[in-house]
Amino acid sequence: GAMSVDSITDLSDNTSKLLEALQLSHPHELDPRRIPGKKKALSLNPITCQVPRIVDRCCTHIETHGLQTVGIFRVGSSKKRVQQLREEFDKGLDVFLDEHQSVHDVAALLKEFLRDMPDSLIPRELYGAFLSTATMEGPAQLGALQLLLFLLPPCHSDTLHRLLRFLGEVARHAEHSWDPDGREIPGNKMTVSNLATVFGPNILQKEKPGEKDAGGLNFEDSAAIILVLQRLIEHHQALFMVSPEMQCDVLRRLFQTDPDVIDYLLRRK
Repeated sequence: GAMSVDSITDLSDNTSKLLEALQLSHPHELDPRRIPGKKKALSLNPITCQVPRIVDRCCTHIETHGLQTVGIFRVGSSKKRVQQLREEFDKGLDVFLDEHQSVHDVAALLKEFLRDMPDSLIPRELYGAFLSTATMEGPAQLGALQLLLFLLPPCHSDTLHRLLRFLGEVARHAEHSWDPDGREIPGNKMTVSNLATVFGPNILQKEKPGEKDAGGLNFEDSAAIILVLQRLIEHHQALFMVSPEMQCDVLRRLFQTDPDVIDYLLRRK
């Protein structure tokens, strides 16, 4: 992600980490809807949202054309068409996904991208820590998950939030519904549990795909991965919100170590 025009130059490593800690603080930035006539408020973090184009475009395509597609992410796709799309994105082309693309092809492309990332979306060094939250319950579990999310690099954090928001939207269309005229709208049958089963192994990886012992998960790990991803989907909006108290703690520390940064943040605000 590019730095904004008025960003601070020469940020120290310490300052950069503190600024990253503020990146999830604003509820208006979590809501994808735009209020007519109002500009989007600037984040305290000068780093722009870092979501790979392929992830955002796949999610947007499915949100637009595929929410009523039964069995999305489970029905087979065309390997040839998926490979062609993948190569176009790999070349840096401005790939436009429209209603002519198969929803199942786009869904398969999204899964492949997440599976084949050099480091998984939730970094492998945090694999054990995330899985350990499966044995917790209630507020303790959510509190631990939130602190772990704060450890993610900005690109991983932004991308995971975009993905979880998307998966929540897919799950909201899992059941049949009816339009105002009483006509039945088919559900896609992809509940939170089903989505967690499909995406869990792609997001939480113990080993890199293709490495020795990769894919050799035991039942306990597999069950824990599904449960953790379920919680992330169900509670993503609250989990990606820094509390006012924590935000103030970070700002206090910045005031002691880098008062110029505080001045910059206030000017942006």
